[in-house]
Amino acid sequence: MGARDRIREFFITNVGKILTTQQIRKVGGISEYARRIRELRDEEGFQIKTHVDRADLKPGQYILETLEQRPVISRTISPQLRNEILERNGFTCQLCGAGAGDPDPFNSNRKVRLHIDHIKPLSQGGTNDRHNLRVLCSACNQGKANVQPPSDTALNIIAKIRKLPKSEQLEIYNILKRKFEA
Repeated sequence: MGARDRIREFFITNVGKILTTQQIRKVGGISEYARRIRELRDEEGFQIKTHVDRADLKPGQYILETLEQRPVISRTISPQLRNEILERNGFTCQLCGAGAGDPDPFNSNRKVRLHIDHIKPLSQGGTNDRHNLRVLCSACNQGKANVQPPSDTALNIIAKIRKLPKSEQLEIYNILKRKFEA
């Protein structure tokens, strides 16, 4: 029986009870327990909640609310769609502007890798549609995990525009210029 199977059985046995990371790590016998929990949620439809989903839970606490499983959404993004999103986003992180191969800000021995990220996470009803996908660097993507994006305030929108290729920035400038000259 693999770690994922052991963790699944532990949640099922303790449905409705709050479980801690220490308990799950011990049952799974692995340090990558969080990945197995994501797989149970995303690939098997288990409704495992955390402090992000419920205010009464503390960080490091999980609960399987019900044995009812949600329909599973395919997580696969084709290589063609991945390439399209990378090109659309100028091969740069849409949060910090880092590019593939730049130094990792948290580990100088590593280089940044680019990931395709879901703006609205699949676990919160997001899809693999183009409008819900963006490029994030490994550093920004690592801390994001099912967190909604920042609001569309003027400063956040300007930060997004700065990360676009110059040609797209110029196009936005011209559109705004025409709008306000009228």
